Amino acid sequence: MHDLIVLGGGPAGLTATMYAVQKRLDALLITRDLGGKTNYMLQLPFVERHMVINGDEILNRFSREIEYLDFVRVMENAEKITAIDGGYEITTTGGGTHQTRALIVATGAKGQLLNVPGEHEFMMRGLCYSALSYAQLFIDRDVVVIGDGDLALRGVAELARNARNVKLVAALPNDLDTPIGRRLRTLPQIEFLEGFQVVEVKGDTYARSVVVKGTDGERELFADAIFVERDLIPRTQLVAHLVTLDKKGHIKINSRNETNSPGVYAAGDVTDTFSEQVLVSIGEGAKAALSAYEYLLKTEPAKQMA
Repeated sequence: MHDLIVLGGGPAGLTATMYAVQKRLDALLITRDLGGKTNYMLQLPFVERHMVINGDEILNRFSREIEYLDFVRVMENAEKITAIDGGYEITTTGGGTHQTRALIVATGAKGQLLNVPGEHEFMMRGLCYSALSYAQLFIDRDVVVIGDGDLALRGVAELARNARNVKLVAALPNDLDTPIGRRLRTLPQIEFLEGFQVVEVKGDTYARSVVVKGTDGERELFADAIFVERDLIPRTQLVAHLVTLDKKGHIKINSRNETNSPGVYAAGDVTDTFSEQVLVSIGEGAKAALSAYEYLLKTEPAKQMA
């Protein structure tokens, strides 16, 4: 039985795994890939890599070490988690089973796609899914934000501090009637396009415009970048029977990244903690690993402590 299994190879999962290895734990990372969302970096003609603080150097180092330590990883998805005596058993898509005394869930969250022509062609090339990560790059530029919930409003608020003009394309205008939404309506650089649906993304090498459709017909909105800010969907289906989730499906954790199940921790975008950014997820992964380590010290059989 392993001391610790980490599910998910994104920023939180990679960090948690490396902390566990450094603590000399018998740790195993189960993941489909290494890097998670850091494998998808926004490309824009006016942005150079050094202009974005994203923690990728740290994660690249962790990825290289885990690739070298092949006994620490299983490059498959987890398919089933079962509580057993003294821990948990994970079954992978390849049919293997792995038992552990403690578990860190860092399976992340997936963005909601627009599913319109041009989206896949320009994804991360002018079409982005995290305004909070890149807002500082848009001084005196024009941007479009697509979404109608809290995530979209936060993105607009961040971009409006720098951008010349921000257009918010919202299909459901009623969801914008919040304290943040009402405040944003007073800012002259923000334009609300309510009741509009996106029908196409256009561009050349990069996305240059988005076509939207409302009751009065279609409009083409030109911008330096287009941000899709729809609520993230946490990947929690594997653990929904083990841990408490909030109303949006995120794993509820406390300040030590503990869930309500003994020995089960969670970190990153899969949790109800304000995360979303890579650097935050790195910190949450480290915290979860340290909490799991302390749990293992307290529960470790005496004969193994010698």
